[in-house]
Amino acid sequence: MRIAIMGAGSWGTAVSWLLGNNGHDVALWCHEAHVAEGVNAEHRNPQYLKDVHLPESVRATPDMADALAAADAAVMVSPSHVVRSVAERMHPHLADGTPVVSLAKGIEAGTLMRMTEVLADVLGGVDRLAALSGPNHAEEVSKGVPSATVVASSNPDVSRLFQDAFMTSFFRVYTNEDVVGVELCAASKNVIAIAAGISDGLGYGDNTKAALMTRGLAEMSRLGRRLNANPLTYMGLAGMGDLIATCTSKHSRNRGLGELIAQGGTIADFEERTHMVAEGATSCVTVDELARREGVELPITHQVRQILYENKPPTDAVESLLGREARDELHGMGLVEDGEEA
Repeated sequence: MRIAIMGAGSWGTAVSWLLGNNGHDVALWCHEAHVAEGVNAEHRNPQYLKDVHLPESVRATPDMADALAAADAAVMVSPSHVVRSVAERMHPHLADGTPVVSLAKGIEAGTLMRMTEVLADVLGGVDRLAALSGPNHAEEVSKGVPSATVVASSNPDVSRLFQDAFMTSFFRVYTNEDVVGVELCAASKNVIAIAAGISDGLGYGDNTKAALMTRGLAEMSRLGRRLNANPLTYMGLAGMGDLIATCTSKHSRNRGLGELIAQGGTIADFEERTHMVAEGATSCVTVDELARREGVELPITHQVRQILYENKPPTDAVESLLGREARDELHGMGLVEDGEEA
Protein backbone atom coordinates (compact mmCIF):
# COMPACT_ATOMS: atom_id res chain seq x y z
CA MET A 1 0.00 0.00 0.00
CA ARG A 2 0.90 3.66 -0.20
CA ILE A 3 0.72 4.89 3.38
CA ALA A 4 0.93 8.49 4.57
CA ILE A 5 2.41 8.98 8.06
CA MET A 6 1.42 12.25 9.65
CA GLY A 7 4.23 13.27 11.99
CA ALA A 8 8.00 12.72 12.02
CA GLY A 9 8.82 12.49 15.71
CA SER A 10 10.27 9.36 17.32
CA TRP A 11 7.14 7.26 16.81
CA GLY A 12 6.57 8.53 13.27
CA THR A 13 10.18 7.67 12.41
CA ALA A 14 9.90 4.19 13.93
CA VAL A 15 6.61 3.50 12.14
CA SER A 16 8.10 4.72 8.85
CA TRP A 17 10.98 2.28 9.30
CA LEU A 18 8.56 -0.53 10.17
CA LEU A 19 6.11 0.03 7.32
CA GLY A 20 8.81 0.83 4.78
CA ASN A 21 10.63 -2.40 5.55
CA ASN A 22 7.30 -4.23 5.41
CA GLY A 23 6.93 -3.53 1.69
CA HIS A 24 4.82 -0.36 1.75
CA ASP A 25 5.51 2.92 -0.03
CA VAL A 26 5.67 5.49 2.79
CA ALA A 27 5.15 9.24 2.54
CA LEU A 28 6.32 10.81 5.82
CA TRP A 29 4.81 14.22 6.45
CA CYS A 30 7.19 16.45 8.42
CA HIS A 31 6.12 19.66 10.11
CA GLU A 32 9.61 21.09 9.53
CA ALA A 33 11.16 21.26 6.05
CA HIS A 34 14.71 20.60 7.28
CA VAL A 35 13.62 17.28 8.77
CA ALA A 36 12.15 16.21 5.42
CA GLU A 37 15.33 17.30 3.65
CA GLY A 38 17.44 15.29 6.08
CA VAL A 39 15.34 12.16 5.66
CA ASN A 40 15.48 12.35 1.88
CA ALA A 41 19.18 13.13 1.72
CA GLU A 42 20.55 10.78 4.39
CA HIS A 43 17.68 8.31 4.98
CA ARG A 44 17.81 9.31 8.64
CA ASN A 45 15.74 11.69 10.72
CA PRO A 46 18.16 14.48 11.75
CA GLN A 47 16.17 15.19 14.92
CA TYR A 48 14.74 11.91 16.25
CA LEU A 49 16.12 8.34 16.35
CA LYS A 50 19.15 9.58 14.45
CA ASP A 51 20.76 6.14 14.33
CA VAL A 52 17.81 4.54 12.49
CA HIS A 53 18.41 4.03 8.76
CA LEU A 54 15.17 4.43 6.84
CA PRO A 55 14.59 2.28 3.74
CA GLU A 56 14.45 3.68 0.20
CA SER A 57 10.66 3.19 0.24
CA VAL A 58 10.31 6.06 2.77
CA ARG A 59 10.03 9.53 1.28
CA ALA A 60 9.57 12.64 3.43
CA THR A 61 7.74 15.85 2.56
CA PRO A 62 6.61 19.02 4.36
CA ASP A 63 3.72 19.30 1.86
CA MET A 64 0.47 17.87 3.27
CA ALA A 65 -1.13 17.45 -0.17
CA ASP A 66 1.95 15.66 -1.45
CA ALA A 67 2.01 13.29 1.52
CA LEU A 68 -1.64 12.32 1.12
CA ALA A 69 -1.76 12.11 -2.69
CA ALA A 70 -3.12 8.70 -3.72
CA ALA A 71 -2.69 7.36 -0.18
CA ASP A 72 -4.36 4.02 0.50
CA ALA A 73 -4.23 4.67 4.25
CA ALA A 74 -3.04 7.30 6.72
CA VAL A 75 -1.33 6.95 10.11
CA MET A 76 -1.76 9.76 12.64
CA VAL A 77 1.24 9.99 14.97
CA SER A 78 1.10 13.68 15.90
CA PRO A 79 0.87 14.52 19.64
CA SER A 80 -2.70 14.46 20.92
CA HIS A 81 -2.93 18.21 21.45
CA VAL A 82 -2.40 18.90 17.72
CA VAL A 83 -4.41 16.00 16.28
CA ARG A 84 -7.39 18.26 15.51
CA SER A 85 -5.31 20.93 13.75
CA VAL A 86 -3.40 18.32 11.73
CA ALA A 87 -6.66 16.58 10.79
CA GLU A 88 -8.10 19.90 9.63
CA ARG A 89 -5.11 20.33 7.33
CA MET A 90 -5.48 16.74 6.11
CA HIS A 91 -9.19 16.98 5.32
CA PRO A 92 -9.02 18.73 1.91
CA HIS A 93 -6.41 16.25 0.66
CA LEU A 94 -7.73 12.97 2.07
CA ALA A 95 -10.00 10.94 -0.19
CA ASP A 96 -13.38 9.92 1.21
CA GLY A 97 -13.24 6.52 2.85
CA THR A 98 -9.45 6.38 3.18
CA PRO A 99 -8.71 4.38 6.36
CA VAL A 100 -6.97 6.33 9.15
CA VAL A 101 -5.36 4.84 12.25
CA SER A 102 -4.54 6.96 15.29
CA LEU A 103 -1.40 6.25 17.29
CA ALA A 104 -1.85 9.41 19.38
CA LYS A 105 -2.45 8.81 23.09
CA GLY A 106 -4.57 11.37 24.86
CA ILE A 107 -7.92 13.07 25.50
CA GLU A 108 -8.60 16.40 23.83
CA ALA A 109 -8.72 19.39 26.16
CA GLY A 110 -12.08 21.13 26.31
CA THR A 111 -14.13 18.60 24.36
CA LEU A 112 -12.80 15.59 26.34
CA MET A 113 -12.96 13.57 23.12
CA ARG A 114 -10.86 10.49 22.43
CA MET A 115 -8.58 10.74 19.42
CA THR A 116 -10.80 8.76 17.04
CA GLU A 117 -13.71 10.96 18.12
CA VAL A 118 -11.66 14.02 17.19
CA LEU A 119 -10.82 12.48 13.81
CA ALA A 120 -14.45 11.57 13.20
CA ASP A 121 -15.48 15.12 14.10
CA VAL A 122 -13.08 16.60 11.54
CA LEU A 123 -12.81 13.94 8.84
CA GLY A 124 -16.13 12.11 9.17
CA GLY A 125 -16.58 8.41 8.56
CA VAL A 126 -16.10 6.77 11.95
CA ASP A 127 -16.22 3.35 10.28
CA ARG A 128 -12.90 4.07 8.53
CA LEU A 129 -11.07 4.90 11.76
CA ALA A 130 -8.93 2.77 14.06
CA ALA A 131 -6.66 3.20 17.09
CA LEU A 132 -3.38 1.37 17.62
CA SER A 133 -1.80 1.11 21.06
CA GLY A 134 0.41 -1.16 23.12
CA PRO A 135 3.79 -1.47 24.87
CA ASN A 136 5.67 -0.10 21.87
CA HIS A 137 8.61 2.17 22.61
CA ALA A 138 9.84 3.70 19.36
CA GLU A 139 13.47 3.09 20.32
CA GLU A 140 12.86 -0.67 20.43
CA VAL A 141 10.41 -1.03 17.52
CA SER A 142 12.89 0.74 15.22
CA LYS A 143 15.52 -1.89 16.09
CA GLY A 144 13.30 -4.87 15.42
CA VAL A 145 12.98 -5.84 19.08
CA PRO A 146 10.11 -8.37 19.42
CA SER A 147 6.96 -6.44 20.33
CA ALA A 148 3.18 -6.71 20.22
CA THR A 149 0.34 -4.23 19.85
CA VAL A 150 -3.42 -4.02 19.38
CA VAL A 151 -5.47 -2.24 16.72
CA ALA A 152 -9.08 -1.39 17.52
CA SER A 153 -11.88 -0.37 15.18
CA SER A 154 -15.65 -0.65 15.01
CA ASN A 155 -15.11 -1.90 11.44
CA PRO A 156 -13.48 -5.36 11.30
CA ASP A 157 -12.27 -4.72 7.76
CA VAL A 158 -10.35 -1.64 8.90
CA SER A 159 -8.88 -3.56 11.83
CA ARG A 160 -7.66 -6.31 9.52
CA LEU A 161 -6.27 -3.81 7.01
CA PHE A 162 -4.03 -2.20 9.62
CA GLN A 163 -3.25 -5.54 11.23
CA ASP A 164 -1.90 -6.75 7.89
CA ALA A 165 -0.09 -3.48 7.21
CA PHE A 166 1.82 -3.46 10.52
CA MET A 167 2.34 -7.17 11.15
CA THR A 168 5.92 -8.40 10.79
CA SER A 169 7.99 -11.31 12.07
CA PHE A 170 8.91 -9.25 15.16
CA PHE A 171 5.92 -6.89 15.52
CA ARG A 172 2.79 -8.89 16.31
CA VAL A 173 -0.56 -7.15 15.87
CA TYR A 174 -3.81 -8.23 17.54
CA THR A 175 -7.29 -6.82 16.87
CA ASN A 176 -9.92 -5.64 19.35
CA GLU A 177 -13.39 -4.16 18.82
CA ASP A 178 -13.14 -2.07 22.01
CA VAL A 179 -12.05 1.30 20.64
CA VAL A 180 -13.18 3.10 23.81
CA GLY A 181 -11.11 0.90 26.10
CA VAL A 182 -7.98 0.92 23.95
CA GLU A 183 -7.99 4.72 23.70
CA LEU A 184 -8.78 5.30 27.37
CA CYS A 185 -5.96 2.97 28.35
CA ALA A 186 -3.59 4.84 26.06
CA ALA A 187 -4.36 8.18 27.69
CA SER A 188 -4.67 7.04 31.31
CA LYS A 189 -1.55 4.89 31.60
CA ASN A 190 0.72 7.85 30.84
CA VAL A 191 -0.53 9.59 33.98
CA ILE A 192 0.20 6.56 36.13
CA ALA A 193 3.69 6.44 34.57
CA ILE A 194 4.34 10.00 35.76
CA ALA A 195 3.38 8.85 39.26
CA ALA A 196 5.77 5.90 38.92
CA GLY A 197 8.54 8.29 37.88
CA ILE A 198 7.82 10.52 40.85
CA SER A 199 8.16 7.43 43.05
CA ASP A 200 11.56 6.72 41.47
CA GLY A 201 12.64 10.32 41.93
CA LEU A 202 11.73 10.23 45.59
CA GLY A 203 13.84 7.12 46.06
CA TYR A 204 10.99 4.75 46.85
CA GLY A 205 11.26 1.06 46.05
CA ASP A 206 9.61 -1.77 44.15
CA ASN A 207 6.78 -2.08 46.66
CA THR A 208 5.71 1.49 45.98
CA LYS A 209 5.86 1.21 42.22
CA ALA A 210 3.97 -2.10 42.26
CA ALA A 211 1.24 -0.51 44.38
CA LEU A 212 1.02 2.53 42.09
CA MET A 213 0.78 0.39 38.97
CA THR A 214 -1.84 -1.93 40.46
CA ARG A 215 -4.00 0.81 41.92
CA GLY A 216 -3.44 2.84 38.79
CA LEU A 217 -4.85 0.00 36.73
CA ALA A 218 -7.81 -0.15 39.12
CA GLU A 219 -8.68 3.51 38.60
CA MET A 220 -8.15 3.20 34.85
CA SER A 221 -10.61 0.30 34.85
CA ARG A 222 -13.19 2.25 36.87
CA LEU A 223 -13.28 5.00 34.26
CA GLY A 224 -13.44 2.45 31.45
CA ARG A 225 -16.35 0.66 33.10
CA ARG A 226 -18.30 3.92 33.39
CA LEU A 227 -17.73 4.62 29.67
CA ASN A 228 -18.71 1.10 28.59
CA ALA A 229 -15.25 -0.20 27.75
CA ASN A 230 -14.62 -3.94 27.88
CA PRO A 231 -12.92 -4.71 31.24
CA LEU A 232 -10.79 -7.39 29.58
CA THR A 233 -9.12 -4.71 27.47
CA TYR A 234 -7.44 -3.48 30.65
CA MET A 235 -5.81 -6.88 31.09
CA GLY A 236 -4.40 -6.78 27.55
CA LEU A 237 -1.66 -5.06 25.60
CA ALA A 238 -3.25 -1.59 25.61
CA GLY A 239 -3.88 -1.81 29.36
CA MET A 240 -1.56 -3.84 31.56
CA GLY A 241 1.00 -4.34 28.78
CA ASP A 242 1.48 -0.66 28.05
CA LEU A 243 1.26 0.24 31.74
CA ILE A 244 4.19 -2.07 32.56
CA ALA A 245 6.35 -0.67 29.76
CA THR A 246 5.53 2.97 30.47
CA CYS A 247 6.00 2.77 34.24
CA THR A 248 9.28 0.84 34.19
CA SER A 249 11.22 1.60 31.01
CA LYS A 250 14.23 3.86 30.65
CA HIS A 251 12.68 4.92 27.31
CA SER A 252 9.44 6.16 28.92
CA ARG A 253 9.01 9.90 28.53
CA ASN A 254 6.27 10.02 31.17
CA ARG A 255 8.23 8.06 33.77
CA GLY A 256 11.21 10.30 33.04
CA LEU A 257 9.12 13.43 33.48
CA GLY A 258 7.86 12.19 36.84
CA GLU A 259 11.38 11.47 38.05
CA LEU A 260 12.52 14.94 37.03
CA ILE A 261 9.53 16.57 38.75
CA ALA A 262 10.30 14.74 42.00
CA GLN A 263 13.85 16.11 41.85
CA GLY A 264 12.66 19.69 41.49
CA GLY A 265 12.44 20.01 37.71
CA THR A 266 9.55 21.26 35.60
CA ILE A 267 7.65 20.25 32.47
CA ALA A 268 9.51 23.01 30.62
CA ASP A 269 12.84 21.58 31.81
CA PHE A 270 11.87 18.15 30.49
CA GLU A 271 10.84 19.44 27.07
CA GLU A 272 14.01 21.53 26.79
CA ARG A 273 16.21 18.53 27.61
CA THR A 274 14.43 15.95 25.46
CA HIS A 275 12.72 17.98 22.70
CA MET A 276 9.78 15.61 23.20
CA VAL A 277 6.26 15.78 24.61
CA ALA A 278 5.24 13.67 27.61
CA GLU A 279 1.56 13.10 26.87
CA GLY A 280 0.74 12.41 30.52
CA ALA A 281 1.38 16.06 31.37
CA THR A 282 -1.76 16.94 29.42
CA SER A 283 -3.67 13.76 30.16
CA CYS A 284 -3.49 14.22 33.93
CA VAL A 285 -5.79 17.21 33.39
CA THR A 286 -8.05 15.88 30.64
CA VAL A 287 -8.48 12.40 32.14
CA ASP A 288 -9.17 13.97 35.55
CA GLU A 289 -11.78 16.26 33.97
CA LEU A 290 -13.36 13.33 32.13
CA ALA A 291 -13.56 11.37 35.37
CA ARG A 292 -15.13 14.33 37.18
CA ARG A 293 -17.73 14.63 34.43
CA GLU A 294 -18.55 10.94 34.79
CA GLY A 295 -18.49 10.93 38.60
CA VAL A 296 -15.54 8.54 38.84
CA GLU A 297 -12.82 8.88 41.46
CA LEU A 298 -9.21 8.74 40.16
CA PRO A 299 -7.04 9.56 43.18
CA ILE A 300 -3.61 8.96 41.59
CA THR A 301 -4.50 10.93 38.48
CA HIS A 302 -5.80 13.81 40.59
CA GLN A 303 -2.65 13.92 42.73
CA VAL A 304 -0.42 13.97 39.63
CA ARG A 305 -2.44 16.91 38.33
CA GLN A 306 -1.99 18.75 41.62
CA ILE A 307 1.76 18.13 41.62
CA LEU A 308 2.23 19.32 38.04
CA TYR A 309 -0.12 22.30 38.02
CA GLU A 310 -0.95 23.28 41.60
CA ASN A 311 2.57 23.11 43.11
CA LYS A 312 1.67 20.35 45.53
CA PRO A 313 4.85 18.81 46.96
CA PRO A 314 5.17 15.16 45.87
CA THR A 315 5.62 14.02 49.46
CA ASP A 316 2.31 15.69 50.37
CA ALA A 317 0.64 13.86 47.50
CA VAL A 318 1.98 10.58 48.86
CA GLU A 319 0.49 11.39 52.26
CA SER A 320 -2.85 12.21 50.61
CA LEU A 321 -2.94 8.86 48.84
CA LEU A 322 -1.87 6.83 51.86
CA GLY A 323 -4.29 8.70 54.14
CA ARG A 324 -7.40 7.95 52.11
CA GLU A 325 -10.31 6.08 53.68
CA ALA A 326 -9.82 2.30 53.79
CA ARG A 327 -11.69 0.54 50.99
CA ASP A 328 -12.39 -2.86 49.53
CA GLU A 329 -9.79 -3.60 46.84
CA LEU A 330 -12.46 -4.03 44.15
CA HIS A 331 -14.30 -0.81 45.04
CA GLY A 332 -16.06 0.68 42.03
CA MET A 333 -14.98 -2.00 39.59
CA GLY A 334 -18.39 -3.62 39.19
CA LEU A 335 -17.27 -7.11 40.16
CA VAL A 336 -20.11 -7.74 42.62
CA GLU A 337 -23.86 -7.96 42.24
CA ASP A 338 -25.82 -4.86 41.23
CA GLY A 339 -26.78 -2.86 44.29
CA GLU A 340 -23.93 -4.38 46.33
CA GLU A 341 -20.96 -2.61 44.79
CA ALA A 342 -17.98 -2.67 47.13
